Amino acid sequence: MAVSDPNHPAHLAGKRSRDAVAARDKEAWLANFADDAIVQDPIGPSFLDPEGKGHRGKEAISAFWDKAIAPADKLVFNFETTYQCGDEEANVGNIVTTIAGRDFTTPGVFTYRANEAGQLLALRAFWEAPRSS
Repeated sequence: MAVSDPNHPAHLAGKRSRDAVAARDKEAWLANFADDAIVQDPIGPSFLDPEGKGHRGKEAISAFWDKAIAPADKLVFNFETTYQCGDEEANVGNIVTTIAGRDFTTPGVFTYRANEAGQLLALRAFWEAPRSS
């Protein structure tokens, strides 16, 4: 993945987030967020967030970890293209989630927004649940 500025605060915060997920380190992942941060993964109503309001604040983000990340055996981030604008970074690609020996690939756009201290203000993911035909 080519990145225009590897020292961009959102890029570094996003990398810390992905590294903590790969290491299964919930405390490091939570420490990467500002106190008033929001996680919207995916954006809008879903089985992870029926009201579609996102998970705001460390307590809610911690509960998101328990519901969405902890059950997975492994998550691998495959980003093909990265766009950096202002205090945000958008990554186009997919996440491969392994649960009970099965891989699930989720294509989408995954964004990180950081504050001046380099903490995540927002982690947002644009992806859709599989559609039935």
